[in-house]
Amino acid sequence: MELHLLLLLAAAHLLAFAGASAIEVDNATTTYIVFMDPARMPAAHASPAGWHAAHLQSLSIDPDRHLLYSYSAAAHGFAAALLPHHLPLLRGSPGVLQVVPDEVFHLHTTRTPEFLGLLSPAYQPAIHGFEAATHDVVIGVLDTGVWPESPSFADGDLPPPPARWKGVCEAGVDFPPSVCGRKLVGARSFSRGLRAANGGGGARAGVGRRGFVSARDRDGHGTHTATTAAGAVVANASLLGYATGTARGMAPGARVAAYKVCWPEGCLGSDILAGIDAAVADGVGVLSLSLGGGSAPYFRDTVAVGAFGAAAAGVFVACSAGNSGPSGATVANSAPWVATVGAGTLDRDFPAYVTLPTGARLAGVSLYAGPSPAPRPAMLPLVYGGGGDNASKLCLSGTLDPAAVRGKIVLCDRGVNARVEKGAVVKAAGGAGMVLANTAASGEELVADSHLLPAVAVGKLAGDKIREYASRRAGGGGGRPMAMLSFGGTVLGVRPSPVVAAFSSRGPNTVVPEILKPDMIGPGVNILAGWSGVAGPTGLVKDGRRTHFNIISGTSMSCPHISGVAALLKAAHPEWSPAAIKSALMTTAYTVDNTNSSLRDAAGGLLATPFTFGAGHVDPQKALSPGLLYDISTKDYVSFLCSLNYTTPHIQVITKMSNITCPRKFRPGDLNYPSFSVVFKKKPKHVMRFRREVTNVGLAMSVYNVKVSSPASVSVKVTPAKLVFNKVGQKQRYYVTFASTVDASNAKPDFGWISWMSSQHVVQSPVAYTWKI
Repeated sequence: MELHLLLLLAAAHLLAFAGASAIEVDNATTTYIVFMDPARMPAAHASPAGWHAAHLQSLSIDPDRHLLYSYSAAAHGFAAALLPHHLPLLRGSPGVLQVVPDEVFHLHTTRTPEFLGLLSPAYQPAIHGFEAATHDVVIGVLDTGVWPESPSFADGDLPPPPARWKGVCEAGVDFPPSVCGRKLVGARSFSRGLRAANGGGGARAGVGRRGFVSARDRDGHGTHTATTAAGAVVANASLLGYATGTARGMAPGARVAAYKVCWPEGCLGSDILAGIDAAVADGVGVLSLSLGGGSAPYFRDTVAVGAFGAAAAGVFVACSAGNSGPSGATVANSAPWVATVGAGTLDRDFPAYVTLPTGARLAGVSLYAGPSPAPRPAMLPLVYGGGGDNASKLCLSGTLDPAAVRGKIVLCDRGVNARVEKGAVVKAAGGAGMVLANTAASGEELVADSHLLPAVAVGKLAGDKIREYASRRAGGGGGRPMAMLSFGGTVLGVRPSPVVAAFSSRGPNTVVPEILKPDMIGPGVNILAGWSGVAGPTGLVKDGRRTHFNIISGTSMSCPHISGVAALLKAAHPEWSPAAIKSALMTTAYTVDNTNSSLRDAAGGLLATPFTFGAGHVDPQKALSPGLLYDISTKDYVSFLCSLNYTTPHIQVITKMSNITCPRKFRPGDLNYPSFSVVFKKKPKHVMRFRREVTNVGLAMSVYNVKVSSPASVSVKVTPAKLVFNKVGQKQRYYVTFASTVDASNAKPDFGWISWMSSQHVVQSPVAYTWKI
């Protein structure tokens, strides 16, 4: 192993990065993140960590007892477990910008390289041209840790890590530094915030019965996301025979560094910020965070603050949009310096069927790989509400009557508890099989699971037919209800695909409506990737099955797809900023499925909109050569923050800058973003004008003409209508005037597009229109 295996070099370094320590905190304390003004640091202190400790000491707050982390790379400040009387001391202290409570964040829980075109003959020459450059890109994954023995972390013929890499492989429980290598080049864990929230109690307290106090992944989620982004090529990969083929990450030549910030109890903001801070200092080029919390102003959003520092350091940051769809205004991680990723389906499916005595054969999905519910295909009794109440229809724990369900197929409504938990409840009650039926909340979206017993998931339409049949027969209408389950393996070429997942969180952006979110979608339904060696495919404690790979769904899965593709773009175009990479991904995204129809929404089967898919579904091949880029500088982001009427200290918290100068005229919509979100005011005939600047990264002497698609409720004028670029790198500005033609009280959200078209490229930006009532 030629990894730079530093153990911890100094006390300040240990304070900033270590995941396990002997810090003791009082049960009466609450963890806070304290942001500091770096300009106030006295020259006498050699490091921010030393200043932070001394600052606490000056307020009679013992840093040895209360200080948890010191941040300096992605943010300036520290996390501390504080008593109530400490708060006014800190808030009134010079140099302190903001004191905020720690927050709990949550996780947003094979064929994809081919589906994305990464294996197409046309794309292969382009990849080989910069394959060696991907070896210099390290993707940092903040998640539940890593299972280093996964075949997806095999070193293969990778060269040693880049010389600039400063990461370490921390020793911990069941995690010797020797498990890292040339593929997995770093692993750290962060749990001080969690331990403090749980009452402290020493180095091993507070991480729960199922948590390794090390970077080792007991959950599987972190290994899955890391291998999705950059897993090595593994032949004959499958989940219990499903999705058999060659597994590979989006950027199989890139390196992986794991930062374990999530534990069975959740992910604490102080631990996440410590992970981001360490990753930036280590030298990652891409950060992938498949987690999120609620909506809050960016200066109170730990992920947004840390991501800003990372982006300012040249690190591309991708975050999951959340799994709170199909409800609107649910998107998480909405800061404009973050790539916010929603989820779509693949063209691969795992069909299964429910056959009724009426002759109806209703299609669903399943990843069940065990014996059939009967020795040979046969009808079994079907029961719905096997406990006599509505709770039993949901198959909640303890609601099924064994006498009513034993030996039968149980129909369960989707919702409230986890899908795989419903199967476990049915099995524990003696059921022979399960039909998991969607309700209106999930519509026709089908998510396959590797249940502990024979089970088929069906959409709402099929579910309603089965519910009606079971209820009618149980009520005496033609004998007792019966059903038969059968399983169809793996099917490719499913049409239509992609479809926006019903669970994928949607806009509009509630923090800043003038920024359209999500930014894009990627594959996030039924994704095969690496898995933990101590977790079954369902993740349930009672699941004793073990597999190298698992198939799961969520925006947690779509996020690392974008992280991996961003690593490819960073290798191909090392001069591009994180904003430029995101621009390339967005303006080349597609909005039609494999039937050449507009993308649809799984929630209701209707046409999807930019509130669900952003700019569209990522297209890595086109993103390599986008033609034009919308770039954004740190100064631009500062102007954007000023336009939100944030106070100077709030802007300093996010930017780490001591001197903030705000422009006199700048609106949130003036940010040079690759999409538009136009929010008209209540007054009639409201007109808004925005400016954009594009940079030519295509050919010299390129000419682009604008094409506008707009609804009847808005008139749009772009000036100039033609852009001429004499050389590569040249910048050109254009202006867009949007005029509302309807009364705000009668208007509903609507959408359009602004596209710049040349003989080589189409540079497309979605436009969302909303009206304040």
